[in-house]
Amino acid sequence: MKLTVLVDNNTIIDRYFHGEPGVSYFIECDDRKYLFDTGYSDIFLRNATKMGINLLALDAVVISHGHNDHTWGMSELVKLYSEAAYEGHDCKKPTVIAHPDAFLDKKVDGFDVGSMFSINQLNKSFPLRLSQEPIWLTEKLIFLGEIERKNSFEVRTPMGKTLRDGIWEDDFILDDSALVYMSDNGLVIITGCSHSGICNIIEYAKIVCNEERVYDVIGGFHLLNPSQHTLSNTAEYLGKCQPHAIYACHCTDLRSKVNLAQYTNVQDVGVGLVVKYK
Repeated sequence: MKLTVLVDNNTIIDRYFHGEPGVSYFIECDDRKYLFDTGYSDIFLRNATKMGINLLALDAVVISHGHNDHTWGMSELVKLYSEAAYEGHDCKKPTVIAHPDAFLDKKVDGFDVGSMFSINQLNKSFPLRLSQEPIWLTEKLIFLGEIERKNSFEVRTPMGKTLRDGIWEDDFILDDSALVYMSDNGLVIITGCSHSGICNIIEYAKIVCNEERVYDVIGGFHLLNPSQHTLSNTAEYLGKCQPHAIYACHCTDLRSKVNLAQYTNVQDVGVGLVVKYK
């Protein structure tokens, strides 16, 4: 598997790409091509063009969860495929894979932070596959679906509201999911924001894949000014996992990275980073 960072808050030094507070990864696995999240704007397309990546050859688009910094680029992808079809270019429509709640309306402090598209709107442009259960994209790459939340130090408070069946309710972001790749050396966990809790995600990936070894973790850890209780327990958990490396990015603050680095091998992340796994 090969993962290329198309969108992150940061960019790699001396690589002249665009950054924004969002996530988008281009993933190649078993001769198939996936886009994991679309960021906030069109920069995932601009960065992909600079890197020579053809996003008209996607097999699927995987959405980690329904927040705007992971989904608002979808409008640019819809335009890309619509215009390509109009011009007669040879391209197939990728399937959008997500949790069923990913396209519900969401608000935080009264501001719209959800997807621009409802399920019905998006289904006009791309086929959808919405699932709470894990989906095997290949023999080694799995969409985890709804993450089991078992530990006592992650995800205890809602983040804004979500509109379900016409009623605004507390949003615990049940749609937050992740990908896991079963490498020869153990699991590679790929996250968007880890609203489910990075430790919960890893534990659920172990169950789904029947594998205890954790090789790498890459993505947002949702450690933005976390409580000391959450941060210390997360760091100790990751230390016990003994991964080869962790690439904590996007929604992981400096204090958290410094703390995590005392327990495990924290690596730099930015647009232009490429990581490969067997």
